[in-house]
Amino acid sequence: MSLLEVSNLRVSFRQDGQLHQAVKGVSFSVDKGETVALVGESGSGKSVSALSAVSLLPGTAEIEGSVTYKKQELIGAEPKLLRGVRGNDISFIFQEPMTSLNPLHTLERQIRESLELHQGLTGAAARERILELLERVGIRDAESRLTAYPHQLSGGQRQRVMIAMALANKPDILIADEPTTALDVTIQAQILDLLADLKREEGLGLLFITHDLGIVQRIADRVCVMQNGEIVETGPTQAIFDNPQHPYTQKLLNARAAGVPDPVSDGAETLVETDNMRIWFPIQRGFLKRTVGHVKAVNKASISVRAGETLGIVGESGSGKTSLALAIMRLIESEGGMRFDGQDVTAWSTRELRRRRADMQIVFQDPFGSLSPRMTCAQIIAEGLSVHGNPDGRPERELVAEIMKEVELDPAAMDRYPHEFSGGQRQRIAIARAMILRPKVVVLDEPTSALDMTVQVQIVNLLRRLQQKYGLAYLFISHDLNVVRAMSHKVVVMKTGDIIEYGTAEEIFERPQTDYAKTLLHAALDLTA
Repeated sequence: MSLLEVSNLRVSFRQDGQLHQAVKGVSFSVDKGETVALVGESGSGKSVSALSAVSLLPGTAEIEGSVTYKKQELIGAEPKLLRGVRGNDISFIFQEPMTSLNPLHTLERQIRESLELHQGLTGAAARERILELLERVGIRDAESRLTAYPHQLSGGQRQRVMIAMALANKPDILIADEPTTALDVTIQAQILDLLADLKREEGLGLLFITHDLGIVQRIADRVCVMQNGEIVETGPTQAIFDNPQHPYTQKLLNARAAGVPDPVSDGAETLVETDNMRIWFPIQRGFLKRTVGHVKAVNKASISVRAGETLGIVGESGSGKTSLALAIMRLIESEGGMRFDGQDVTAWSTRELRRRRADMQIVFQDPFGSLSPRMTCAQIIAEGLSVHGNPDGRPERELVAEIMKEVELDPAAMDRYPHEFSGGQRQRIAIARAMILRPKVVVLDEPTSALDMTVQVQIVNLLRRLQQKYGLAYLFISHDLNVVRAMSHKVVVMKTGDIIEYGTAEEIFERPQTDYAKTLLHAALDLTA
């Protein structure tokens, strides 16, 4: 029996007095105990279609067509009816739990709110149900976590809490919007297994929105492929993967970073070298802020990176990957030896460090969060020139236009603002901002994790080309081991602050020595199989 039926759904947004159509006549259904995946690139209409199901779109949206839950029409339904369906019969799991959870409320209060609103549970009965939910989704020692705040949990734990909240009122339908995008491969695998178990045991209908086809193949019964607001192909998952008919589906299935980077020349100089680098953050308590212990982010890390070489850094969240990179960039304090371009960094004065910043640049995971919304593309890219100087002496706009062409952006768009670009274009702006200073070392912190598969391939190819042209050294941090393999010459595997494996990419991927590395690789293979 179909729990959710979407028929000829059309969604338009009114902007500047004009209607812009985002969804164009979409139809699909979700049955009891079935997983239906909506796949496609950013802007294809996946999330808009899902949010339309319970009228969660902003007031600028105009919705036509039909959405029924158990034969009851939801389009144009009374607010009271919709409030009863939302979170009760149809629940959502969103992509980024940190923005969905209230940072000022404990886990108990946030889950209790839904139980009180929909079921009237209070006191001991509500607490018992909350503990049951947290244990059901795999939160260990659940009772001690009730008073925790979202920032005190890992990414995987926060996502489990979101799932617990979604399940609180025993819904019939669960809509999961990119629920594993920002998670490590091992945590992704755990979350997918959890969703599969819940679907089987609770008889849920699951609408799964993603751009990752590896996940789709693992979890979905049926697939709807969306492009430009339309479903261009639909059918059983295995049939779609074995014999895709539409060119766009074929393009998505073939979009995967592949190959290996160009070899490093024999005479390449070592640009970055650390010797037993240690990063410990003090735990201070009491009125006098006495140090009572340390958070040991990184222990005795010794690595080296040559010009034209990429060092991939992998490991689960909290393993110390980003802390190691930030310490190499001298953005956080560390102990131990470090040399940059043949010089002892620990001997640098603040003035010398500031002068050398142009040689060390960073590209962050979320380009939208790292680009100022009040600055134009040209201002963002040229900002480094105003800080470090313009050695060429040419007009800034000329240099901006040149680097924009280098990263495959149209210079005619330099006066636009970040919100006027796609995710892939924003990441290119972030790369251009780093590259305009002609650095020697670039830290790439999860630069492709928030991007569609086809855009990931484009960014990987762009980074390879820039590295080959300018002899750049990359520190490449990622949980996507497929991208790491395509980018890296050497790989570091980190676990709880320790480097447990360090070798060539071929050695790590083909002959891992530790159980932890084998687990990481096995999880990645499961997600891409």
